[in-house]
Amino acid sequence: MIPREKPDLRARLHDVPHQPGVYVMRDRLNRVIYVGKARDLRKRLANYFTPARSKLADRKTRALIDSIWDFDLHLVRNEPESLLLEGKLIKEFRPRYNVSFRDDKRFLLIRLPLNDPFPRFSLTRLKKDDGARYFGPFAHSGALRTTMNWLTKRFGLRVCRPINPGEIDYKHCSNDVIKNCSAPCIGRISRDDYLRRLDEACDFLSGKSKDLLPALEQEMQTYAAKLDFERAAELRDMITDLKKTLEPTRSFERGARAKVASTIDPMADVRELQEELHLDRPPLVMECFDIANIGATHCVASMVRFKNGVPDNANYRRYRIRATSGQNDFIAMAEVIRRRFSRILIEGKKALGEDAEFSQEPPLEALRRLENQIPKTQTSKFVTLPDLIIVDGGKGQLSMAMTELQRLGLSGVPIIGLAKEREEIYRPEESEPLLISHDRGALKLLQRIRDEAHRWANGYHQLLLSRRMDESLLDDCPGVSQARKAALLKTFGSTARLRAATPEQLATTPGISKTLAATIHDFLQSRKPT
Repeated sequence: MIPREKPDLRARLHDVPHQPGVYVMRDRLNRVIYVGKARDLRKRLANYFTPARSKLADRKTRALIDSIWDFDLHLVRNEPESLLLEGKLIKEFRPRYNVSFRDDKRFLLIRLPLNDPFPRFSLTRLKKDDGARYFGPFAHSGALRTTMNWLTKRFGLRVCRPINPGEIDYKHCSNDVIKNCSAPCIGRISRDDYLRRLDEACDFLSGKSKDLLPALEQEMQTYAAKLDFERAAELRDMITDLKKTLEPTRSFERGARAKVASTIDPMADVRELQEELHLDRPPLVMECFDIANIGATHCVASMVRFKNGVPDNANYRRYRIRATSGQNDFIAMAEVIRRRFSRILIEGKKALGEDAEFSQEPPLEALRRLENQIPKTQTSKFVTLPDLIIVDGGKGQLSMAMTELQRLGLSGVPIIGLAKEREEIYRPEESEPLLISHDRGALKLLQRIRDEAHRWANGYHQLLLSRRMDESLLDDCPGVSQARKAALLKTFGSTARLRAATPEQLATTPGISKTLAATIHDFLQSRKPT
């Protein structure tokens, strides 16, 4: 395999501008391995490619520098833009040397439900298709919260949770007493006046109002002239936060993923991997398993299959883990291995016929014999065993997978564990891990299938996240508890079907009265996407 020619990175530094931006580091296979931001791109990149500086770096950074083959630059206008773009690119590529931004946490948005009688601002991290108006995202959460507090006080906007507050809600609220709210709930101001104030606040968030910040700066100077430095300092900090929040930023679209370099020879890598692992047969069919946790709510797994060193997309699988709802990779790995290979055994017995239930032949030998009996043109009807199983993880995940295979009578199938930190390969009955040189095609093949398993798991992650965003709409509906929400989704399956249902149909759900059904129906219709 002929490697790509490595560019002179130190020479490229002369073309890097002294501007803020985001840099993307790539390895010899053109994969993204690190994403970073900088106020001055040339100064930051000089820390990587100047020998005297790079020698002072820690071991992880030196390993990153040794892996860098090329880099890309994305220029931005200011620091908030660089922070937003950096987060988007990390979530897109999930580079191995990045730690922050790799979860599903997003930047804060301001949400304004326009269909409410008296809308109020709230903070959220998820943008739903619910007809509300959204501002953001905002890079500085602390500055945003300060801005929100000032904004509601300045314009007398309500902060209480009821959708349509009345006199009963007013009795339990003190915001009007401390002059933080204009009290539209009891008619202190009319709805039209409240909406006019809301429009002014929206203009301020959109950057259309240019008068408020100069007025605050003038007020700060007045307090300073009166030697009231404490109040002047408060205004100074508030003005700083307001400027951070209102600093204009752009939205960035994620580009398509970079394709793997065309110089890769998949079959050469397969033969090399057979030599490194001392396998009896070339691993023409490999299956890799990865576990992904979505917060503390969902645990999912992915299985990708490579055939002849390239992805076999038709045989990818994904799993919702049932044995645990928390973050327990060991139990999750045991479950996905058990489910995957139990299914292969069941399908194999069907293909062998009824006598398979009473056969004394070991399952592994029976399945291997079946592979040889079935013509190549008919193998699509029967899922064969892989030549090599790869689990993403170390000794713990490997041990759990081996235990499940032994219970199923498939302990003879070759299996390894691939740890992330140093790309260590753990093998059964071997106390020390195997380390393959990073320039070897065998390790590159393992990395490709492992990264593909990550990508497949992340795609399932995003699918479940979009469903959760849709279902979370019910959290704002009055009278709908978590138990009632679960009952509604179990009965109708999705919020789209709930929107299409009549109040009478909603009332057939256990725990939902006719009155509550009418409330849910009205709420969902008012939140219908525009």
